[in-house]
Formats: sequence, structure tokens, C-alpha cells
Amino acid sequence: MNAQESTSTRPYLIRALYEWCTDNGFTPYIAVRVDDSVQVPREFVSNGEIVLNISYDATSALQLGNDFIEFKARFGGKPRDIMVPVGRVIAIYARENGQGMAFPPPADNLVSPSSLVSDTLPASATASESSESGGDDRVVQLVPSTGSDADGGEGVGPRPPSGAGGRPALKRVK
Repeated sequence: MNAQESTSTRPYLIRALYEWCTDNGFTPYIAVRVDDSVQVPREFVSNGEIVLNISYDATSALQLGNDFIEFKARFGGKPRDIMVPVGRVIAIYARENGQGMAFPPPADNLVSPSSLVSDTLPASATASESSESGGDDRVVQLVPSTGSDADGGEGVGPRPPSGAGGRPALKRVK
């Protein structure tokens, strides 16, 4: 079996990071790029993405399969069935410290790596990184952001407790 025929590593990495989060007492969150194949409450989708708490306390009947992540959860007090294709997961990380892993965006609407970090880096850093890359960098790492919260809105993702180093942000690793 060659690399083209092998299964994706994404579901295995998601399960491993989920286990790491729970073993260390952290709350695992997944960021999902939403399209018609994703079954989530649409009223909680922001900019085509949703962040979901997949901890034991927040879900029931959680199944982290090779093709789908499925569970039941309450949104605004209403029980909902959630189904996310693994290929739509763009990150999994610990709410408390932002440590985790980001994945390449789904192929149907690829975003350049520099645009993934453009919201969290100063304009000069984004411009210099995009001019250096020249290729398709596909690995990004979640790191705490030290900047202020530009959107100021609620429900736009998890916020770590005060003193935890800020909100998680994407950073490209070369």
C-alpha cells in the first residue's frame, strides 16, 4: 500500500489529541469549516466556521470515527445531534492553553496559509511570511495570541481563563 492508498491520519491525530486533552484535565475543542455536509446548529456558525466543545461533560454518545465525529449536545438548552465529517475539522486544541493541532482546510475552498494567520499577525509579519513561503505550506500550529480581541463579540470561540496567555491563534510552522 502506498501513500495514495492509505487512510488519512487526521482521524487518528484527532483521537490522540482528544485523549491527551482528557488525560491532562483539559477541555478539547474542535474548529470546523461548515458546509452542507456538516450537521450543526447553523445559528452558531460564524464566518463559515463553528467551534465545538467535545469534552465528556459537554457531549453524550461521542464517537470519534474515521469518517465522522458524531455526538449529542445541548445548544441553548435544546438537544441536538451533531455530525461532522472528519475532513471538515480544521483544528483540535485544549481550551485552557490553546495547545493542539490545526489541519489543512478542506480542498473545496482552500485558503492560503498566509490568510489563516492574517487575523492574528501584524500586517508586516503577514506580508513577509507570504513572500517567503513561495510554496504550499500545509502545517500550522495553535499558539496563544497576545493581541487584543479585535471582534469583541460573544460566541466566537473559546476564551481561556485570565492569565492563560490569551486566546488561541493559528501560527504557520515552517
